[in-house]
Amino acid sequence: MKTLYVSDLDGTLLTSKECVSDYSIARLNDLIGSGMIFTLASARSAGSALRAVKGLDLRIPAILYNGGLIYDYGSGETIACHVFEEAWKEDVCRVLTEFRIPAVVFSAIPGKERIVWAEGRETEGIRRYLYRRRGDDRLLPAHSKEEFFGGAVFYVKCIGPREQLERAWDILKYDPRFVCIFHQETYQTDYWMEIFPRAANKANGVRFLRGYLGCDRVICFGDTSNDSDMFDICEEKYAVMNADAWLKEKATGVIGYAEEDGVAKFLDATFRR
Repeated sequence: MKTLYVSDLDGTLLTSKECVSDYSIARLNDLIGSGMIFTLASARSAGSALRAVKGLDLRIPAILYNGGLIYDYGSGETIACHVFEEAWKEDVCRVLTEFRIPAVVFSAIPGKERIVWAEGRETEGIRRYLYRRRGDDRLLPAHSKEEFFGGAVFYVKCIGPREQLERAWDILKYDPRFVCIFHQETYQTDYWMEIFPRAANKANGVRFLRGYLGCDRVICFGDTSNDSDMFDICEEKYAVMNADAWLKEKATGVIGYAEEDGVAKFLDATFRR
């Protein structure tokens, strides 16, 4: 059987330094060279994911922005994407404005991807997020609603205190047009709220790649809420030891800690060359 292997990044494949260890890079590249069909499913952008897995031999498209984009690193092309309709953008903007929640909006105009935020309204978490991406030519400070939600929007990220974000999440999570994920940031005390079209999720990303690559089954790895839908549709799903307890209950099995190369060690022990 032709098997696709898919791993989440933060909290699963990455260490607390937000990178893949040299050991995992070496083992995974050896397995990929031996025929393993391996890719990523992450909330990160193409650039952020690539920096985090520097040195990894990525031969097939990756699932990014929690399924908002399917991106081929080899060709530099977006294979598939899901975007907000205009009315959806208006409704998300209304809820965020009501609770005074700043956001980072990921969108595209012809020939260019953009990361847009309302300049001067950043939370500490958003400032930290932007600082780590300084020099990125996608960054665009917005000074009007039209700039903020312009273009083809496919992903909205809010970073801030739990109490503030939770009020908006309690509204948006019930809207059938969206997926709205609320969780603590892996490496900080901030909370994240991620909003994207209902069709843009890791499960649909996996379904697309399964058909695109002609795979018979999928084995995936994850640690938290944005991996849940992916776990629901994969033949085998493994939670790292540091994963949320409820996700471990959904898993086929529990493997080692992210910090201790759990994914790479599991694959090294189980992949049939």
